[in-house]
Amino acid sequence: MSDENIIKEEKQQPLEDDRHKEPAPSQLKEAIREQATEEDALPSAGDTLRKILGGDFLTTEVIRRQIGVIIIIAVFTMVYISNRYNCQQDLIEIDHLKTELKDAKYKALASSSELTEMCRESNVLDMLKNNKDSVLKIPTQPPYIITVPENE
Repeated sequence: MSDENIIKEEKQQPLEDDRHKEPAPSQLKEAIREQATEEDALPSAGDTLRKILGGDFLTTEVIRRQIGVIIIIAVFTMVYISNRYNCQQDLIEIDHLKTELKDAKYKALASSSELTEMCRESNVLDMLKNNKDSVLKIPTQPPYIITVPENE
Protein backbone atom coordinates (compact mmCIF):
# COMPACT_ATOMS: atom_id res chain seq x y z
CA MET A 1 0.00 0.00 0.00
CA SER A 2 1.09 3.44 -0.72
CA ASP A 3 1.25 6.36 1.63
CA GLU A 4 -1.73 7.95 0.00
CA ASN A 5 -3.91 4.89 0.63
CA ILE A 6 -2.86 4.82 4.28
CA ILE A 7 -3.75 8.49 4.71
CA LYS A 8 -7.13 7.88 3.08
CA GLU A 9 -7.82 4.97 5.41
CA GLU A 10 -6.88 7.05 8.45
CA LYS A 11 -9.19 9.83 7.34
CA GLN A 12 -12.01 7.38 6.79
CA GLN A 13 -11.47 5.67 10.11
CA PRO A 14 -12.37 8.64 12.30
CA LEU A 15 -15.44 9.36 10.18
CA GLU A 16 -16.79 5.89 10.82
CA ASP A 17 -16.08 6.26 14.54
CA ASP A 18 -17.98 9.60 14.61
CA ARG A 19 -21.12 7.91 13.31
CA HIS A 20 -21.22 5.48 16.19
CA LYS A 21 -20.56 8.13 18.83
CA GLU A 22 -23.50 9.44 20.84
CA PRO A 23 -24.27 13.16 20.53
CA ALA A 24 -23.21 15.43 23.34
CA PRO A 25 -25.79 16.15 26.11
CA SER A 26 -26.05 19.77 25.05
CA GLN A 27 -27.00 18.68 21.52
CA LEU A 28 -29.69 16.38 22.93
CA LYS A 29 -31.16 19.17 25.04
CA GLU A 30 -31.21 21.46 22.02
CA ALA A 31 -32.99 18.84 19.88
CA ILE A 32 -35.57 18.18 22.63
CA ARG A 33 -36.28 21.91 23.02
CA GLU A 34 -36.87 22.29 19.29
CA GLN A 35 -39.33 19.39 19.24
CA ALA A 36 -41.09 20.31 22.51
CA THR A 37 -42.34 23.74 21.48
CA GLU A 38 -46.09 24.17 21.68
CA GLU A 39 -46.35 26.27 18.61
CA ASP A 40 -47.48 24.48 15.53
CA ALA A 41 -46.65 25.38 12.01
CA LEU A 42 -48.68 28.22 10.58
CA PRO A 43 -51.46 27.08 8.26
CA SER A 44 -50.62 27.30 4.64
CA ALA A 45 -52.69 29.25 2.16
CA GLY A 46 -53.68 26.03 0.44
CA ASP A 47 -56.01 24.59 3.11
CA THR A 48 -57.77 21.73 1.45
CA LEU A 49 -60.94 19.94 2.39
CA ARG A 50 -58.87 17.00 3.59
CA LYS A 51 -56.95 19.23 6.01
CA ILE A 52 -60.17 20.80 7.31
CA LEU A 53 -61.97 17.48 7.79
CA GLY A 54 -58.85 15.93 9.28
CA GLY A 55 -58.54 18.74 11.81
CA ASP A 56 -55.08 19.76 10.66
CA PHE A 57 -56.08 23.42 10.52
CA LEU A 58 -56.83 23.49 14.27
CA THR A 59 -53.42 24.59 15.41
CA THR A 60 -52.59 26.22 18.71
CA GLU A 61 -52.01 29.56 17.04
CA VAL A 62 -55.37 29.51 15.24
CA ILE A 63 -57.20 28.63 18.45
CA ARG A 64 -55.41 31.40 20.36
CA ARG A 65 -56.31 33.97 17.72
CA GLN A 66 -59.95 32.87 17.54
CA ILE A 67 -60.64 32.29 21.26
CA GLY A 68 -62.78 35.45 21.47
CA VAL A 69 -64.98 34.33 18.58
CA ILE A 70 -65.30 30.84 20.10
CA ILE A 71 -66.41 32.31 23.44
CA ILE A 72 -68.94 34.62 21.76
CA ILE A 73 -70.37 31.69 19.79
CA ALA A 74 -70.67 29.63 22.99
CA VAL A 75 -72.44 32.49 24.81
CA PHE A 76 -74.87 33.09 21.93
CA THR A 77 -75.59 29.35 21.77
CA MET A 78 -76.44 29.28 25.48
CA VAL A 79 -78.65 32.37 25.13
CA TYR A 80 -80.42 30.82 22.13
CA ILE A 81 -81.08 27.56 24.00
CA SER A 82 -82.32 29.32 27.14
CA ASN A 83 -84.56 31.64 25.09
CA ARG A 84 -86.08 28.69 23.26
CA TYR A 85 -86.67 26.89 26.57
CA ASN A 86 -88.39 29.97 28.04
CA CYS A 87 -90.58 30.34 24.93
CA GLN A 88 -91.64 26.69 25.15
CA GLN A 89 -92.51 27.14 28.83
CA ASP A 90 -94.56 30.24 27.97
CA LEU A 91 -96.41 28.35 25.21
CA ILE A 92 -97.23 25.54 27.62
CA GLU A 93 -98.56 28.06 30.14
CA ILE A 94 -100.61 29.83 27.43
CA ASP A 95 -102.22 26.51 26.43
CA HIS A 96 -103.00 25.76 30.08
CA LEU A 97 -104.55 29.21 30.56
CA LYS A 98 -106.62 28.84 27.37
CA THR A 99 -108.15 25.62 28.65
CA GLU A 100 -108.86 27.27 32.02
CA LEU A 101 -110.51 30.22 30.23
CA LYS A 102 -112.65 27.90 28.14
CA ASP A 103 -113.77 26.04 31.28
CA ALA A 104 -114.54 29.33 33.06
CA LYS A 105 -116.61 30.55 30.07
CA TYR A 106 -118.64 27.33 30.06
CA LYS A 107 -119.26 27.60 33.80
CA ALA A 108 -120.32 31.26 33.48
CA LEU A 109 -122.67 30.39 30.62
CA ALA A 110 -124.19 27.52 32.59
CA SER A 111 -124.71 29.62 35.74
CA SER A 112 -126.14 32.50 33.67
CA SER A 113 -128.68 30.19 32.05
CA GLU A 114 -129.62 28.75 35.48
CA LEU A 115 -130.10 32.27 36.86
CA THR A 116 -132.26 33.25 33.87
CA GLU A 117 -134.34 30.13 34.35
CA MET A 118 -134.83 30.80 38.07
CA CYS A 119 -135.80 34.46 37.50
CA ARG A 120 -138.71 33.72 35.18
CA GLU A 121 -142.06 34.80 36.55
CA SER A 122 -143.57 31.35 36.44
CA ASN A 123 -140.67 29.88 38.42
CA VAL A 124 -140.82 32.70 40.97
CA LEU A 125 -144.56 32.11 41.44
CA ASP A 126 -144.00 28.38 41.87
CA MET A 127 -141.35 29.01 44.49
CA LEU A 128 -143.69 31.37 46.36
CA LYS A 129 -146.48 28.76 46.36
CA ASN A 130 -144.18 26.02 47.63
CA ASN A 131 -142.60 28.13 50.35
CA LYS A 132 -144.92 28.24 53.39
CA ASP A 133 -142.88 30.83 55.27
CA SER A 134 -143.17 33.47 52.61
CA VAL A 135 -145.35 36.51 53.33
CA LEU A 136 -145.62 37.35 49.68
CA LYS A 137 -148.76 36.30 47.93
CA ILE A 138 -149.81 36.19 44.35
CA PRO A 139 -151.89 39.29 43.57
CA THR A 140 -155.52 38.61 42.76
CA GLN A 141 -156.23 42.10 41.46
CA PRO A 142 -154.59 43.80 38.56
CA PRO A 143 -152.27 46.65 39.36
CA TYR A 144 -153.79 50.10 39.84
CA ILE A 145 -152.88 52.82 37.42
CA ILE A 146 -152.44 56.07 39.26
CA THR A 147 -152.67 59.17 37.21
CA VAL A 148 -151.23 62.34 38.57
CA PRO A 149 -152.52 65.54 36.99
CA GLU A 150 -149.90 67.93 35.94
CA ASN A 151 -150.05 71.43 37.33
CA GLU A 152 -149.99 74.11 34.78
